[in-house]
Amino acid sequence: MSRARIWLTTGATCGFVTVALGAFGAHGLREIVSPERLANWATATDYLGLHALAILACGLWLLQRPADGLVHRAAGAFLAGIVLFSGSLFALVLTGQRAIGMITPVGGLLLLAGWALLVAGARGLREGAHTDSRPGAD
Repeated sequence: MSRARIWLTTGATCGFVTVALGAFGAHGLREIVSPERLANWATATDYLGLHALAILACGLWLLQRPADGLVHRAAGAFLAGIVLFSGSLFALVLTGQRAIGMITPVGGLLLLAGWALLVAGARGLREGAHTDSRPGAD
């Protein structure tokens, strides 16, 4: 499976999960968790959705430039960041264990790393350059 297909599938899956978890938070948790914990759930859902789109963008980028390792690594950083940042907030809300929140900043750093890798990838682009040297690959 190509890198582009992997990240497009992963981004779309994360988008699906965003909607499902957002609906669960809005309808299933409203009556059973505090407003503060519900706000944590909303933050986790927002970051999950935003970075689902970022992963999709990486997949689209890789359709055009399949050998771009920086973008591939950015998508990986986004996914790891989603798991640690949003995942730890979801777990915090569901369990009430505040110690889980110590993982959240690590996820945030991974999300930042993903954006930094995209910046580096964009800076490395040359006008009209294409990384796929196959004839007719334009």
